[in-house]
Amino acid sequence: MKAAKIPTQWLAHALRVFGLVLLVAFLVQPHWFEPVFRPLAPANAPAIYTQADLLVLTGQHLRTVLIATVLASLLAITLAIIVTRPSCREFLPLSRLVVNTGQTFPPVAVLALAVPMLGFGETPTLVALFLYALLPIFESTLTGLANVPDVTKEAARGTGMTPWQSLVSVELPLALPVILSGVRISVVISLATATIGSTVAAKTLGEVIIAGLQSSNMAFILQGGLLVGLLAIFVYDALMALERMVTRWQHVSRSR
Repeated sequence: MKAAKIPTQWLAHALRVFGLVLLVAFLVQPHWFEPVFRPLAPANAPAIYTQADLLVLTGQHLRTVLIATVLASLLAITLAIIVTRPSCREFLPLSRLVVNTGQTFPPVAVLALAVPMLGFGETPTLVALFLYALLPIFESTLTGLANVPDVTKEAARGTGMTPWQSLVSVELPLALPVILSGVRISVVISLATATIGSTVAAKTLGEVIIAGLQSSNMAFILQGGLLVGLLAIFVYDALMALERMVTRWQHVSRSR
């Protein structure tokens, strides 16, 4: 069975490398791919989106997702830490209600409510992504902290650690792989959701898709969709590799 798995794994890695090469090539030299998209473009219409630099647009898309994820992580992880402390556990239902509220509002509705107060651009998009990212990070942090064995926490107290030292040196490091899994889920969701930010003038890859919808240009729609999809795959893989690295580091640390 191992012999059968090797070619499959090799093929999966080869496809990912090939996809990464294509992604980089398309972002740097999109005109190389004009013959591929030409059949999907209307007559006398451009086959490649040129109203903005795709590489710059991709960077702005990733920047928006990164800012929203960092802000959501800071709040969600902090809130999860607070409600897992013995003195604050009674606030767990309330905190769950707060973070769940962000998932109950569709991002489009959040944008519609935020634009009159915050104006057009990146800010309302950040608000929508921030609210949508809270739940997976919060729940993964709760799970990670809850899975730290009681005997481990007792051992930390037995060595003279304060509750803060135990949290920073023992609980959070052990919970880190699970926390990262929630961040990974949040980032992948945000990469796709961020495209709607272009409806309120945010600079994201949704701009390419919207331009295609407005001009009935399937080439633009496909370009935007492929860029977002490939970004999600490679970011997912990168964060998954980070989780594995942290897990291996923990195993090595325990074996010493």
